[in-house]
Amino acid sequence: MRRGPAPLWLVQPSRFAGLSPRNAAAALAALALLLLATLLVFAAPTPPAASGDAGRRDDDLADVVLYETIVANVRHGAGYYDTATEAMRAGNYPLRPFVTVRLPTLAIVQASVPHAIVVLLLYLLAAAVMLAWWQRLAPVFARPPPRVIAMVLLAGGLMAFVQRELLAFHEIWAGLLIALSLGVHRRGQWLPAVAFGLSAAVIRETAGLYLLLMTVGALVEGERREAAAWAVAAAILTLALAAHAHAVAQVVGPLDPASPGWSGHLGFGFFVRTMTVSTALMIAPLWLAAPLVGLALFGWAAWRDRTGLRVLAVLLGYAVVLSVFGRVDTFYWGLLIAPLLLVGLVFAPDGLRDLIEAAGDRRRITVKRVVR
Repeated sequence: MRRGPAPLWLVQPSRFAGLSPRNAAAALAALALLLLATLLVFAAPTPPAASGDAGRRDDDLADVVLYETIVANVRHGAGYYDTATEAMRAGNYPLRPFVTVRLPTLAIVQASVPHAIVVLLLYLLAAAVMLAWWQRLAPVFARPPPRVIAMVLLAGGLMAFVQRELLAFHEIWAGLLIALSLGVHRRGQWLPAVAFGLSAAVIRETAGLYLLLMTVGALVEGERREAAAWAVAAAILTLALAAHAHAVAQVVGPLDPASPGWSGHLGFGFFVRTMTVSTALMIAPLWLAAPLVGLALFGWAAWRDRTGLRVLAVLLGYAVVLSVFGRVDTFYWGLLIAPLLLVGLVFAPDGLRDLIEAAGDRRRITVKRVVR
């Protein structure tokens, strides 16, 4: 292992510090390809804006209105599955397969407490995410300014998550819980992370991928007890989905509309586009926002920490899902990972500097050989 230069912002050198010149050059080439791949965003379809009201069409809020209607009816005593399917039929939503009907968790909780409490819970959850990552990053940076910048970037990822009109949107709560789960995760202290991850999944079952990725991550790291805990959480979600499927089958008939499927094959550019409309990058021109998504992914890879690899695995896992299975109208899957994406930018300067330094060693070695 070659000894790398002193860190810029980080206390410890980045993951790329001390690479051999050949490996550093290969990593720089991979980064260049990643940044070029983000430009596929210009060929990707444009999803509806996930945050802010500017330019938003009325039908972009149709899902939110649907969920609010279901919550209101449950609050007044209606059964969840009856009112959910009736509201979906009225809006010409698909009712087959069963996953087109959301799990009842969020609607029942929101219907059980006053609206003001729901708003307060949302803000408290967002604040908890900020606090968890403020504490998590405390020992990571050598000086306070980078830590503050990381919090600003985190706030940029939370733009859509503090909007009261999106309270009934399942991905808002699930995305915050995933971010909180990763923020409180520590080696040997993983129980709170598992609990928050399971909470996200029973609100929105697409967060089940997070449970699987964390299971694999724990196995790779040799944390068998932790892996078992994540596997148990995934099993609990499976049982909940089985019960949910049975309940949906009681109120859905063969003549109800079916989903067109989840095989959009929209590519990596669609993932990038989704991230730009789900975070503060929506205010930047696309030619700038798209490469920043790539740099954020690179930054998470540069952080020499297991948490960094876990976050990167989650981001890439959902990138694959959005690229292969996502449709234009399912862009909101990206909200599950939007909170943490931009934080990766704060690790990018050290990683990029270390790669350039390591790759530059090749030229110095070559010169020395020529001189000799």
